[in-house]
Amino acid sequence: MLRVALPNKGTLAEPAATMMREAGYRQRTDSRDLSVVDEENEIEFFYLRPKDIATYVGKGDLHLGVTGFDLMEESGSQTQEIIPLGFGSRGSTSPPRPTPTGRSRTSTAARSRRPTPRLVRSYLSGKRIGAEIVKLDGAVEISIQLGLADAIADVVSSGRTLRQHGLQIIGEAIATSQATLIEREKRHDRAEDAETTRLKKVFADRLQGVVVAREYLMMDFDCPEGLLEAVEKVAPGLQAPTVSPLSKKGWVAVRTMVRTKDTNA
Repeated sequence: MLRVALPNKGTLAEPAATMMREAGYRQRTDSRDLSVVDEENEIEFFYLRPKDIATYVGKGDLHLGVTGFDLMEESGSQTQEIIPLGFGSRGSTSPPRPTPTGRSRTSTAARSRRPTPRLVRSYLSGKRIGAEIVKLDGAVEISIQLGLADAIADVVSSGRTLRQHGLQIIGEAIATSQATLIEREKRHDRAEDAETTRLKKVFADRLQGVVVAREYLMMDFDCPEGLLEAVEKVAPGLQAPTVSPLSKKGWVAVRTMVRTKDTNA
């Protein structure tokens, strides 16, 4: 039976569970459950803290896991990415609220929730910026107002909470991250049996199918045969559009996949 770790709480938990359901897997109905067995699909899900998932997978205790790419990197575990799953957040830096003089204080300290101190320290070192780095587990936005920090490093999606506290994003992202499916690095992995390999491939293929289904829409339309070459340039599909002749001479029916973000659907 395949053993897979999923986030038990936080911003990744519900999107991960939703993706599993879309892929046809059973999920827990009580948030207090720590595991769920899906006998039909020969898989058992374990609900763990996102920051611990890479450790369990890297040690070989679990076959696969879903966690943030930044958490995988930060863990230092012997894991590797299989599929980026398309949901998650990005790391950023934020300056302090302007002082009464209208100028911002010099950023000499950094506090972090995520990205974690290791990523922040690496980023600042690369920029040759000296800073005292202290980890906070929550409410990092208020640390500047309280005088605890001159700048913060945090993970945001929309940045709404930052703006509510008079903060803004500056510079490039320290690190970009999204949820990802991970496994143990092959060079560290024990030889696995053929059945486990098969189940891992089935699981990864199903998730990849969900990712593609979310990114694309199926579009059907008719067009003059003479415009088909131009249509294929605009909507080439994943490989090529499906083209069928119509009863009306000189016209064809086209079915093709288009990226959702490129439509007004």
